[in-house]
Amino acid sequence: MRVIKRLALGTAAALLTAGVAQAADLPMKAKAVEYVKVCSIYGAGFYYIPGTDTCIKLGGYLRADATFGGSGAYDSPAWSGTSGAKSRNANSYVFRSRQDINIDTRTATEYGVVRTYFDATFNWTTGSDSTAGGTLGVYFAFIQFAGFTFGKAVSQFDTPWSGYPGNNTSFLIGGYDDVTGINQVAYTAEFGNGVSASISLEDASSYNQSALYNTSTMTAANFATGVYGTNSYAGSQIPDIVGKIRVDQAWGLFQVSAAAHQVRASYYNTALETSGHPSDTWGYAVQGAISLKNLPTGPGDSINFTATYSNGATRYVIGGSSPNSFAMYGSSSSAYQSLAIAGVADGVFSGTDVSNGSGISKTTAWGVRGAFNHNWNPYWSTSLFGSYTSIDYNGTATAQICATAVGFTCNPDFKIAQIGTVTRWTPVKNLTFSGEVMYTYLDQSYSGNVALPAVSSVSKPAATYELKDQGAWSGNLRVQRTF
Repeated sequence: MRVIKRLALGTAAALLTAGVAQAADLPMKAKAVEYVKVCSIYGAGFYYIPGTDTCIKLGGYLRADATFGGSGAYDSPAWSGTSGAKSRNANSYVFRSRQDINIDTRTATEYGVVRTYFDATFNWTTGSDSTAGGTLGVYFAFIQFAGFTFGKAVSQFDTPWSGYPGNNTSFLIGGYDDVTGINQVAYTAEFGNGVSASISLEDASSYNQSALYNTSTMTAANFATGVYGTNSYAGSQIPDIVGKIRVDQAWGLFQVSAAAHQVRASYYNTALETSGHPSDTWGYAVQGAISLKNLPTGPGDSINFTATYSNGATRYVIGGSSPNSFAMYGSSSSAYQSLAIAGVADGVFSGTDVSNGSGISKTTAWGVRGAFNHNWNPYWSTSLFGSYTSIDYNGTATAQICATAVGFTCNPDFKIAQIGTVTRWTPVKNLTFSGEVMYTYLDQSYSGNVALPAVSSVSKPAATYELKDQGAWSGNLRVQRTF
């Protein structure tokens, strides 16, 4: 027994000694790593990327929309296609579900902050997407450094509210709208006290070309849809040249913008380069904008207003989302149906080759757009918005468009007036329910009765139609959660 006790005690002592020795060899307990560190330099929501001096912010929104009485998502009026024709083939409603994701990174350097910003949307829309499919949209993708902006960003011509002075709809025309960004190289100089100036070269091919019609190829079926021939824009050669001066103060904002836009046609015969082409020309657009805050009507109330004029650059007036052609049908007491048609173009020309071809006659456009935004209390708000747009073709362009017109008064000039209201309820922070209604009126300058061929795309028969102004109501319901 004594031998066994001695062996047990010896073994325990040896184990204890070994344990103490091993413990002495272990490193001290490491300090906890701070994997997520708040970056307060650039505002709420930014965090340092672990192991770097770059701050990142993730954000976005999820939105569910339903449009009633329109031709597409986001309260698009029934002003073209099967909806404008009041066809049974048109959807009476359009749903859209969207998830937006944006990533904002910023790094302080000796030259100032280096910023990158990316914004993408995932969408599912009635009539556009398959059962389980959808579409991807890239809205913004740009780098900012030392006053420069490179990539897809909001145009320097645009206002901070873009095409949304107070509306939900993406189709309030009467001013510029590139809310999904435009490729550009821009420089912005900050002069202090809220005064800044910008200059940029911007991609004209995406947003800033409406149409450039060769009227020699126009048919009666084209005319019935507001299309005045073959759209003969050539490839882009020179980006739009854009400049802006802005004053941003506590009382609001004042801004003046200008843009130069090249109008460059393809060949008289688009299939044959030897047919020649019209000489290139330049169009332009100017815009004045004002935003008023601290109104006596209540805290947070505002008025946003723009006035825009263009010559040969109509997209700066009719926005980036609206169609180039409008065709709205209605009832008639003197013909099969009534019809209002209108076409938008930066210019028109005619001819089949250099021997009979004309130069480009540019189109003039102007528009005003604005909204009054009122907060009833922290949870409820209402906006009243509207716009007025005018498109004018000069005498030469009118003669070319109307060269084959018989039996009716032919004048392609037109105006579009819009008015609407939206009320929003925010029961909790960043969750908003809203309802919008809008009326759109197409005031065309054609009159009389016209015999038109069948237009199979909208199921209209060959018949006599009364050329008459038309109006349309549209509405939208929206739920949006922002994070």
